[in-house]
Amino acid sequence: MTSESPKVSKEEIAAVKAQGFLHNRGGKTFSGRILTVNGRLTAEQVIGLAEAARKFGSGQVSFTTRLNIEIPGLAYEKIPAFKAELAAHGLTTGGTGPKVRPVLSCKGGICQNGLFDTFGLAREIFERFVMGCRDLVLPNKFKIGVGGCPNNCAKPDLNDAGITGQMKPSLNEEACKKCRSCQKSCPAEAVALADDRPVIDEARCIKCGHCVRACPAEAMTGRFSYKLFLGGRWGRLTRPGQPLSRDFADREDVLAALEKAIRFFADNGLKGERISGVIARLGFDKVEDSLLS
Repeated sequence: MTSESPKVSKEEIAAVKAQGFLHNRGGKTFSGRILTVNGRLTAEQVIGLAEAARKFGSGQVSFTTRLNIEIPGLAYEKIPAFKAELAAHGLTTGGTGPKVRPVLSCKGGICQNGLFDTFGLAREIFERFVMGCRDLVLPNKFKIGVGGCPNNCAKPDLNDAGITGQMKPSLNEEACKKCRSCQKSCPAEAVALADDRPVIDEARCIKCGHCVRACPAEAMTGRFSYKLFLGGRWGRLTRPGQPLSRDFADREDVLAALEKAIRFFADNGLKGERISGVIARLGFDKVEDSLLS
């Protein structure tokens, strides 16, 4: 059962909000927001969360749109003990305020369409920028999404910064057996036959890598790269992110560009402004030049 605290002051509400505890409307309790790092928990952590919800909260566990977890019904005076219980399971709270927010990732590493380990990249982003930049105060929130392929299931391009994986195909004509497996597997119908050989329509190709995986002769090969989007947002003001003109073959290079984007936002954003507003005000070319120079 939920036990409500005595009246909590506005200062106390603001102080615990900065730690990831949100005041429940119409009551005197709080919801603790637990960071899942990359949307994935161990079985032991799930059991520990369930026990913490029963012991300190209302006994309920809810999930946020960014694959983090909230436990409602926490009395103010129980917050320190609740945090200690989470720490014993390797968990922490947060994800509020004008900071780099928790990372939203698809399951690309284990998905049949995934082109890379999205969970691994999301964890590295979390450690370097969510936790590593915890003391960096930004003009507003900064959300990051990671998608494993051009299907965009996690909608990374609707985040302040989004990273997707892509595979650009090319054909070794000498090795091609003309089996048409690449043509049959292409969801965008970007592979056609000309003079009995496959031809890739660059304008239609979505760089999903299906044709590369389907080729039994390994005649269709692919070049993997990361695409970085900036300035997306979802909600009251919806805006798709714009991709940088350069793709990144190396993981460290795309992370370096992401870090520059965060620093650029910190240095050039106005209070309350999202990075989409910075781009609209300064122009995408100026922002891109700063990141790629």
